[in-house]
Amino acid sequence: MTAAVTDHSNCETCPAHAQLEQMGVSLGKSDYLVALAGNPNTGKSSVFNALTGLRQHVGNWTGKTVMRAEGGYSFQDKRYKLVDLPGTYSLLSASEDEEISRNFLLFGRPDCTVVVVDATALERNLNLVLQVLEITSKVVVCVNLMDEAKRKGMKVDVRSLSRDLGVPTVPTVARTKEGLRDLVQTVAAVIAGEIATKPVRPQHPPELEKAVDELVPMIETVAPGLPNARWVALRLLDGDHKVRQALLSGELSELEGRQAAPVETVSSVVALQGRQ
Repeated sequence: MTAAVTDHSNCETCPAHAQLEQMGVSLGKSDYLVALAGNPNTGKSSVFNALTGLRQHVGNWTGKTVMRAEGGYSFQDKRYKLVDLPGTYSLLSASEDEEISRNFLLFGRPDCTVVVVDATALERNLNLVLQVLEITSKVVVCVNLMDEAKRKGMKVDVRSLSRDLGVPTVPTVARTKEGLRDLVQTVAAVIAGEIATKPVRPQHPPELEKAVDELVPMIETVAPGLPNARWVALRLLDGDHKVRQALLSGELSELEGRQAAPVETVSSVVALQGRQ
């Protein structure tokens, strides 16, 4: 199965590129954009550091005091920009970290989102996974800390998990880089459409579906071109006051503020594919 692929490097005039610049994210010469999400204490930073090596920099999200980490890696002659989103338990915008992650997934339109979960606490971590799957289907679940699960006598059936979620899952031990090559291969395959994803999403009652269908055109009238209008409709029906405010103020269609992209310092490292 072949799917359309967004080449961000040649898309300087497209809406997604402009919205990324508003967030302070510069794609530079990257071919693809990958978001890294996850709960706190899942080893997400270890995954980020292992993939990017020294090819990374930090700064603040535009207009926020929350730190932003960006980096890059190469795989099969393609360059991937990796953005490490703030560790969060939810995307329901109850905190600044959650709002940043939500906005990036909604407006940054990453080519793939990797959600890092703790193999020893899957039940708690899957709440975020399911929320991400509501926004995008281009998802890979990184089941990290597999060594800790083994030490505790826990067995994680990643194949069954993948089947139940409808997206690929990859077991890893980021601390020792175990499974990271499989992770980048899977990300590349999802972006290229070689792995078809069919995310499992909640089934809503007919009355709710009817209300969503009625709301979506209204939302699109208020915010033309807004991605994920269906997700916004569900949040409005759920009584999400922040989403309502953001929609009425125009924040959801035009993210406020613009900061200059930080200078990226690239050091010579040996990538997973070899020296680049």
